[in-house]
Amino acid sequence: MNKTPLCEHASVLGTQLSLCDQASLLTIIENAVKSGGQLTILSGNIHSFNLAYKTPWLQRFFNQADIVRLDGAGLSLGARILGYRTPLRMTWADFGWALAGMAAEHNFSLYLLGSKAGIAEKAAVALQEKHPNLLIAGTHHGYFDKTPGSEENKAVLEKIAQSKPDILIVGFGMPLQEQWLSQVRGSLAANVVMTGGAVFDYISGELVRAPAWMTNNGLEWLGRMLIEPRRLWKRYIIGNPLFFWRLFITQLGFKKPSN
Repeated sequence: MNKTPLCEHASVLGTQLSLCDQASLLTIIENAVKSGGQLTILSGNIHSFNLAYKTPWLQRFFNQADIVRLDGAGLSLGARILGYRTPLRMTWADFGWALAGMAAEHNFSLYLLGSKAGIAEKAAVALQEKHPNLLIAGTHHGYFDKTPGSEENKAVLEKIAQSKPDILIVGFGMPLQEQWLSQVRGSLAANVVMTGGAVFDYISGELVRAPAWMTNNGLEWLGRMLIEPRRLWKRYIIGNPLFFWRLFITQLGFKKPSN
């Protein structure tokens, strides 16, 4: 994975964050597909940066990626505290539709991999209803044996290889999607591979999004927690303050402890 010169990068708690805005990122993806290049684009938010901070292999994977897309208001605030000028965040609930629009315009194909059975298919239908010319190369749920060399894993890789998508979106959740990608990226038949988290749940309508007054004012994390408190309370109630505490002590000159 090679850094693209079209996007500046910041370092937040030792993990890279790309500072390109949505328009620039879509252009980078477009150029990569047209040129036959390969891009790995990961999602950057407080949760992923907390995981990377304490997990050496994950931090290496983020730092080797071509782009780490700004996916959260909290991470944007953290980068600004460090003195970086950040673009608007690109949460998948919005960015997914823009990506599909660009793909439809240029006849690029998407492959949707992840979520429970049937959800990726519902997301594909929703995207094509808005963008009738969108090419869906294929879909597959995320509940398969991802062990390297397993029959189910090989079958999924073969299905992707046969469909030859231009853009593959992997939505397993963190850090499972990053772990799987770190193992199979070299054998994936796709120009652009992106991690998507819960993108298919949102696009399909399976998961309700927080009200606009929250999503537009940096409070989507709170809305998500209120919608899924049992799953997300620890991520936000503990994870958000922990991120800013780590940022604070780093600014004071304390080094990250050895893992």
